[in-house]
Amino acid sequence: MAEYFEGVGRRKSATARVRITKGSGKFIINEKTLEEYFPTERDNKTVTAPLSVLGGQADFDISVLVKGGGVIGQADSVSLGLARAILKMDPELRMELSHAGLLSRDARVKERKKPGLKGARKAPTYTKR
Repeated sequence: MAEYFEGVGRRKSATARVRITKGSGKFIINEKTLEEYFPTERDNKTVTAPLSVLGGQADFDISVLVKGGGVIGQADSVSLGLARAILKMDPELRMELSHAGLLSRDARVKERKKPGLKGARKAPTYTKR
């Protein structure tokens, strides 16, 4: 049996590598605690959403390495990585995780600017004469 279970989550330009090991319930993100790294309640709930399927985190240590993106993108990528790691740990939780919408990657990214336009879609003002 593996020493740890790993899952990778991505959102926009943020990438998170999540590892779950047997332990005492520590949640470490980039060598900081969860509350230090994501101080807002919204981001905290986003990150810990997959743990509600497990019924808490009491007997697991979770360590995360997250890079790139902004705060919300990082929180979403950690959530997806955690859900994927839980799935590797216990494949029977797939239905619960997918019904909660935790296994689908949010593929939305910023649309590129096109030539001849002011932005991705905004065109210069049309003048007839």
